[in-house]
Amino acid sequence: MLLFLEQLLNGLQFGVMLFLLAAGLTLIFGIMGLINLAHGSLYMVGAFVCATVVAYTGSFLLAVVAGAAAAGLAGLVIESTIMRRLYDRGHLDQVLATFGLILFFNEAVRMIWGPRPLNVDIPTWLSGSVELFPGGGYPVYRLAIIVIGLAIALAMWWLVQRTRLGMLIRAGAADREMVAALGVDTRVLFAGVFVLGAMLAGLGGALAGPIFTVGVGMGENILILTFVVIVVGGIGSIRGALVGALLVGVVDTLGRAYLPTLLRWVTDPASADGIGAGLASMLVYILMAAVLIWRPRGLLPAHGH
Repeated sequence: MLLFLEQLLNGLQFGVMLFLLAAGLTLIFGIMGLINLAHGSLYMVGAFVCATVVAYTGSFLLAVVAGAAAAGLAGLVIESTIMRRLYDRGHLDQVLATFGLILFFNEAVRMIWGPRPLNVDIPTWLSGSVELFPGGGYPVYRLAIIVIGLAIALAMWWLVQRTRLGMLIRAGAADREMVAALGVDTRVLFAGVFVLGAMLAGLGGALAGPIFTVGVGMGENILILTFVVIVVGGIGSIRGALVGALLVGVVDTLGRAYLPTLLRWVTDPASADGIGAGLASMLVYILMAAVLIWRPRGLLPAHGH
């Protein structure tokens, strides 16, 4: 039971990491209709900058801020130079251009930091574990990620639902042309949303550093899961992104932890491990297919989609 609770918390923590990427990406896709495959590269930039700043300063907090800021700056540059030209183009052009950006970022990171992965140590004040349930400790750092992610989810909800900027974001998602006709500078609005999404991706990368290996191409694998989250949750919806991310995180983590064990009831251990590992990696896609059959627009789609 303790192991199950620990894996459940691991699933929530992974889900929160996915939310940090999905929140920005769902806004970008929901408002601008832009398919940005390079979003995972901004996650990678955040992770590498965080690792570098930690190595030079020893301050993890400063490194996390630097990682998010660097991804935001990279987002601003690519939005103003490349993305702006893609808003009115077809999805195929967007996919090709942003796939090109993935290759560019991977090579740029390889040239600056080299091909070897970097390690980020968990800061001493976040190391150790806390006893959440009798006899079971849980790492403080993973718990901190869950708290930070949920706080950001709350802040994002407040921004989108309770502020004038959020009103413009929602209106832009529903009818871009009308918002522009009302005198709102949509270029500034789009740039702001894109930079916010980039900073959230960079923050996700910075926080992921001590848990996952910081390496070239680390953004691609998580990007695929991020798109699954958006489809499951509903395009353009922050609430949907959070629900979808937590669902995908928990299903993926519990599947990898328990499927091989469950299959040992019906087959030999070697086959169970092989089949279980394969099925576990397919589980989130099976979940996505099931959600799409039941609710084609996702669990909590944004209004107007």
